[in-house]
Amino acid sequence: MSLPMIIQGGMGVAVSNWTLARAVSRLGQLGVVSGTAPAVILARRLQVGDPSGQMRHALECFPYPDIAARVLAEFFIPGGKSPTAPFKNSSMPQIQLNADLVELTVLGNFVEVFLAKEGHSGLVGINFLEKIQFPTLPSLFGAMLAGVDYVLMGAGIPRAIPGALDRLANGEPAEMKIDVEGAMPGEEFLSKFDPRAFCGGTAPHLKRPQFLAIVASATLAMSLAKKSSGRVNGFIVEGESAGGHNAPPRGPLQLNAIGEPVYGPRDVPDLDKIRALGLPFWLAGSYAKPEKLAEALQAGAAGIQVGTAFAFCDESGVCPELKKKVVQQCLAGNARVFTDPVASPTGFPFKVLQMEETVSNAARYAARERICDLGYLRHAYRRSDGTVGYRCPAEPVEDYLRKGGKLEDTIGRKCICNGLLATTGLGQFISEGESELALLTTGDEIAQLARLIKPNRDSYAAADVVRYLLSQTK
Repeated sequence: MSLPMIIQGGMGVAVSNWTLARAVSRLGQLGVVSGTAPAVILARRLQVGDPSGQMRHALECFPYPDIAARVLAEFFIPGGKSPTAPFKNSSMPQIQLNADLVELTVLGNFVEVFLAKEGHSGLVGINFLEKIQFPTLPSLFGAMLAGVDYVLMGAGIPRAIPGALDRLANGEPAEMKIDVEGAMPGEEFLSKFDPRAFCGGTAPHLKRPQFLAIVASATLAMSLAKKSSGRVNGFIVEGESAGGHNAPPRGPLQLNAIGEPVYGPRDVPDLDKIRALGLPFWLAGSYAKPEKLAEALQAGAAGIQVGTAFAFCDESGVCPELKKKVVQQCLAGNARVFTDPVASPTGFPFKVLQMEETVSNAARYAARERICDLGYLRHAYRRSDGTVGYRCPAEPVEDYLRKGGKLEDTIGRKCICNGLLATTGLGQFISEGESELALLTTGDEIAQLARLIKPNRDSYAAADVVRYLLSQTK
């Protein structure tokens, strides 16, 4: 398999949708779909009536038609739901997903990858967050059923994933240890998925995708290369200027004058040590320039990963009206991103684009009633009786405290799940004239996005990004 020079970042909840990934893949690079909550995305696309028919087309191609039929019967609304009707939610993920959510999760991942790969021979990847552990195994299986070529994972230490890919590719049951706060010494909590049971007795042998771990240090890269449950095929080395979740700074947390985490020399990845591992790697975080691509290649990298530049192109899943406002901000020179140390329930710093009518507006967000109705960033914790409970620092404070959480963990937390869904036009309807606020995450390069926009234009395509990045390569 030839290595792509450009990897399109797997951004947000359906920002990196199948349309964007397919466009990039057809250009000879690695298009990547988001693996964050595709079950919810599929259910909501069906509830708005699936206007393009693409969801139903992909479901018709799913190899287990009875499962596809159950999901269609549960969520599809011909003509779409009323604009003022709330979306019907599926059950929230937990260590052992219920059967309905397993089916929806496998299907959601299958649909995104299947549509991204349809009609061309290019490579397609899927991006997951290690912090979202509960749906990982059925998500991997769904993507593999559609023939995914690469699996990317960051926001944690994904040692268990390479081995899980090996087992799922062979049609064998897979399991992975789940992080449970307060677990006793020697106590393990496992998520399990058996493809044979899902497939009705016999599971197919599938292509094992390449696994790329997203890392912020040589130490983590070396650990994953040596101690993972299976083969790691490469790394994406991501700096703190990249969008979405960032690795916390090493050492005690220090904030600058405006409240952002301060990164220092210890946070700069040692590329010599990463290169010495002998595995391909790509550099990410403010690399969306032809000269930065050349710099990465000179450093021994296979290429670069680019997120922000693709996030606001024509094919991405961001609402058109939000894209237009972001482009206007960039052209006016006033686009600004804030690295929020507390917004994400994961505890990782999270970059938030500042825009009046979004989650970044503190007053508007404070007026929002706290709710946790999706649950993808909930933490598992051990109750005193040995059972497992679930809590999220962004849920109602009284609920979090009742579950043994600390008050200080709730301060400044944002509902990332609902905010990212709203960014793609699938936000929950709350009440008359009110829906969930969008949350836009971008890298520091957002301020330079205007370079991609031609005179007298207010938009650009994925092909414009690829053409620009490759403009100085031979």
